[in-house]
Amino acid sequence: MDVRRLRILRELADRGSVSAVASALSFTPSAISQQLRTLQAEVGVALTEPAGRGLRLTDAGHALVAHADAVLAALASADAAVEQYRSQPRGVVRIAMFASAARLLLPGLLRRVGELPHVEPRFSDVNMTPPEVPALTADFDLVVAHRDEHAPPFASDRWDVTHLLREPLDVVLPPRHPLARRRRLRLVDLTEESWISVQEGFPVDDVLRSIALRTGTEPRVVQRINDFGVTEELVAAGLGVALLPRYSTDDRGGRRLVRRELAGVRAARHVEAVTRRGGLSRPATRAVLDALRAETDQVRRSGR
Repeated sequence: MDVRRLRILRELADRGSVSAVASALSFTPSAISQQLRTLQAEVGVALTEPAGRGLRLTDAGHALVAHADAVLAALASADAAVEQYRSQPRGVVRIAMFASAARLLLPGLLRRVGELPHVEPRFSDVNMTPPEVPALTADFDLVVAHRDEHAPPFASDRWDVTHLLREPLDVVLPPRHPLARRRRLRLVDLTEESWISVQEGFPVDDVLRSIALRTGTEPRVVQRINDFGVTEELVAAGLGVALLPRYSTDDRGGRRLVRRELAGVRAARHVEAVTRRGGLSRPATRAVLDALRAETDQVRRSGR
């Protein structure tokens, strides 16, 4: 079997359509379809089947993709073994990160990677839900993702997942709010408040929803905004309360916002780096991940 055709089959599994694979690999859709037909002829079993106007993998196709991952990971390891003979990691490393993690981690990360003269980080901010994360690894070497503490972990059969940080979520109030005088708050104390949350399906809203289910209360969400900077401005203006991550919220020492723990519940999000299996064998990607881990360790120790 031709390795290039195995790579195309994996891209189809990750990207979901022939046109998306063609765009990513700079081929025409007809050329991609021809390569898939040739691979199918080589193995002697149907690997794809029609699905509407497109294609989807058969069970045999999914089975071959699992083995293709191993083959391509082995090739990546072989490439890395040669690259290890160079004095330093080198090359472009593409990083996807959700916005509040970028606010917290990106300046320090770029300073650390700046000490690696031959590594070129290319960053993109991506508004991602957990189900979208695996597909992002098709376009990025490192995907910094987040999920609700009570959500299942990212699948690890085809991806490597590195835990970076558990970030508690606090209730954020205007400094003059009557509840700001309390050291800890219960969700039932906040049942009459107007909540500012994120769009449904994103981890912070998942946490608010899971807390509501456990306590039997239903928070009144009046705005859904994914930009935490905007949410902070609205809370500071007295237009609602919010559940925001502890380390990446700009409370200005309590002068702008007051952060309070929720009593009786564990409210947090996990921040993790997700890569394609075998991707960390590349020295440049591993070096950036090491820098990212060092930065998150510093954040955890400082408790900012």
